Amino acid sequence: MPKVTYRMQGNRPAPRPIRISVPGWAGDKQPRADGNHEQPWHCLPFSESARYGLELLYPFEAELRVTTQDGQVRLDAEWGPPPEGEAAWPPFRPFGPDYYSYQLSLDIAVPPGFAVRTEPHPRYFADPTHTTPLAVPALIRSEWWPMVFFAIFRAPPPGVTHVFRPGEPMMAFVVIPEDPDIELAPMSAEDAAQRELRARRMAISRDRLAEGTQWMSDTNTIFDGTYRNLYRAARARGAPRASDADDPALNGG
Repeated sequence: MPKVTYRMQGNRPAPRPIRISVPGWAGDKQPRADGNHEQPWHCLPFSESARYGLELLYPFEAELRVTTQDGQVRLDAEWGPPPEGEAAWPPFRPFGPDYYSYQLSLDIAVPPGFAVRTEPHPRYFADPTHTTPLAVPALIRSEWWPMVFFAIFRAPPPGVTHVFRPGEPMMAFVVIPEDPDIELAPMSAEDAAQRELRARRMAISRDRLAEGTQWMSDTNTIFDGTYRNLYRAARARGAPRASDADDPALNGG
């Protein structure tokens, strides 16, 4: 497991593992049951992906509202005087007509062979209000780059407002291998046939694999727990983890 360390400048919160908030950005605390509305946390691939990285919270008391007007990004906030230790003030500034920048005052160090990737916070993809800021992905090879990071955000389209509120997560980081050393090739005929056979067997056995977890949401969409049950079975064959709870969002994860 790679050890990740960080240093901060100024009075800002440290990055932390992403927390799934229910009720909150990951949805309401509705169980998987007939008549309930489907929630982002219901989807295990999404909730696992969301918990994979680190999050950074908006550290200022002034709410920042970002809009696009007359083809230019507009940043509206009552910043007041700069806090002690803030080298750049205001901390958000236009970056061309379609983007804006933010000085993170954060340096994340990773082991050799790894890099830090900035990403939109997963709540961006679950936000029905479309007000979550959109961080632009970037790969930072911080093993040899000891400088503090800055981030770029995409301005919203006209008519949409992105809002930074005190204490809300605004962007995410993941630590990944620094080079995508991936060899991509079509499956061999034998491998493809084996996976197709497994898929067909799974489809035939789906009712048994779901073990009575099927339910219909208020949008008449049918869900079941096949993936979750197979996931637990696969994990049981390996080392268990504390985060393997069925619904981490509802169990403090």
